[in-house]
Amino acid sequence: MADIELATIAEAKALVPAAFAKPLRVRLMRFGLAVLFAALTGWCLYAFDVSPARILEGLTRLGRIFSFMFPPHIWQSWREWAEVLQGLGETVSMAFLGTVIGAVVAFPLALLGAKNIMPFGFLRLTARRGFDALRAVEQIILALIFIRAFGLGPLAGILAIAVSEIGTCAKLFSEAIENTSKKPVDGVRASGGGPLQTIRYAVVPQAMPVILSITLYNFESNTRSGTILGIVGAGGIGFLLSDRINAYRWSEAWTIIFLIILTVYIIDAISARLRARIIGNTENVH
Repeated sequence: MADIELATIAEAKALVPAAFAKPLRVRLMRFGLAVLFAALTGWCLYAFDVSPARILEGLTRLGRIFSFMFPPHIWQSWREWAEVLQGLGETVSMAFLGTVIGAVVAFPLALLGAKNIMPFGFLRLTARRGFDALRAVEQIILALIFIRAFGLGPLAGILAIAVSEIGTCAKLFSEAIENTSKKPVDGVRASGGGPLQTIRYAVVPQAMPVILSITLYNFESNTRSGTILGIVGAGGIGFLLSDRINAYRWSEAWTIIFLIILTVYIIDAISARLRARIIGNTENVH
């Protein structure tokens, strides 16, 4: 049957090829977009002085920098190790506290932005645009602002991560809440439950596994971001890494980078197990 349909279509294309061709307007639009894309790409390469000679020179320098990776530097005294491990601990702590504070504040705000919770379109759209505004400002910019206000140290990094997480988590949490099933909601309402009881017993149990999964993933991501924040003075391992790079102590810098990678691997493995267990338990319940 399928072969007959394909043969029929092929015969029709052979008889009236113009009927199967793209309209002229569509072809002109595609051609115009291709020309615009090529022109924009060429202009960017010219404006940013991207040339084969410059790329080759940069790759040569990068190769020399990579050559300092081995052998990695191993600190001989416990004092040096303690300084690096303390910085690494500060970065992880900044990411943890910033993620937790951001997620806790974002959860009630997410209810305002969820279509199935907030019936008033004006308040819902206002909340959503507020989430966008918070996500539009990069963590490093927030860190620079908080450093001016609270001084150097991890506190500025924690606040920068927390504020950024409020916007990100609130948006993702509200989408998770909107994707919940209506059947438990109808069941709670049929049994006489009010709006708060409906949220507590019908919406939150469905959305919570996804919310926890999002929070765990963001904690892992913020551990990497915390390194960048430390470079601008928000404390943590990033400050030590920046100090070693500025002093051209590349072997120590690469050892710190290896420790950061190892830490991210460990956090990723733990969070992946927790996410699998949380989601797995939810599937078993259903």
